[in-house]
Amino acid sequence: MLIKDFVEKFDSQDQFSVLRNSYTQIDNAWKYKPDLSKLDGFKFNQVIISGLGGSAIGGELLVNFLRNELSVPVVVTRNYNLPPYANSKTLVIACSYSGNTEETISVFQNAIKRECPLIVLTTGGKIKSLADSSNVPVIILQDGFQPRFALGTSFFSLLKVFQTLKLASSQDNTVQSISSLWKTKSVEYTTENNTAYRIAESLIGFIPVIYSVSDFTNSVGYRLKCQFNENSKMHAFHNSFPEMNHNEIVGWENNPEGKLNPVVISILDKDYHPQIKKRFEIVLRNIIGKNWLIINLESEANEFKVRLLDLIYLCDWITFYAAILRGFDPSEIDFINKLKEKLSN
Repeated sequence: MLIKDFVEKFDSQDQFSVLRNSYTQIDNAWKYKPDLSKLDGFKFNQVIISGLGGSAIGGELLVNFLRNELSVPVVVTRNYNLPPYANSKTLVIACSYSGNTEETISVFQNAIKRECPLIVLTTGGKIKSLADSSNVPVIILQDGFQPRFALGTSFFSLLKVFQTLKLASSQDNTVQSISSLWKTKSVEYTTENNTAYRIAESLIGFIPVIYSVSDFTNSVGYRLKCQFNENSKMHAFHNSFPEMNHNEIVGWENNPEGKLNPVVISILDKDYHPQIKKRFEIVLRNIIGKNWLIINLESEANEFKVRLLDLIYLCDWITFYAAILRGFDPSEIDFINKLKEKLSN
């Protein structure tokens, strides 16, 4: 079948068009001028980003994206409470696309009690009402998407906050480059037999095991793992170099027949430390590569930040095609919805 036939048959909410037009999310987010005047004069000694699922990955990506210029520690929390060290000098950014994520709402309330300066990123919901009643600045995200398909609005709105608060330098030129790249790639990834489609096709019957690099591309690896889970309805596993060299590597010594059919996806970058590159070479070629299929993903863009988002966009398309090629609707998340329903009761 042609791509359009798969899309018509399995893509009930037209995520194909959402992905194709994702660059417009970037443009809209970057035009937005957040009013953060309520935080004028604050001196932050750390930033905590609260979120779950598609609302959290923007924080993880931001830590990698700004890895060479952050002047204060930035951590992402995926729980109901702030860590004990959070105080009045800790900026808390609560990210909930729907506005009704119970863990993030709990963190918001916890931050109010501790008198932490707060910012909310959302489309509405309960957390916006709480923020409005507490005089907390709210950044309104572009509505109408499932959270994991809204990375263009959630990540770039978060980045705009950091730029506005001077926690990051001006990102204008870089953001323009990323938007232009996504627009160009949107044409490439929607043609027949494109790179993302071919990779997805090669994954049929396999379980992806994804390797990235800590503090560098781990956000890409984890994003890919989660997109396989939600979009493709596949188990996938993720770990990072060099940590996996000290434990998980031994697991490749033993794989009982029929128990696991892995394909290794390695997230590569030309700026990795020379020893990291050497570790990838040894592990992939001489250990794993002797018995298992390996797929290398690497961007050729000049700037690291652009390469990071180039990989993110490719991975989103891979997982979309991995869904429809296997007969699954990339929009459906039945088990998550059932869990939320039971929790609410």
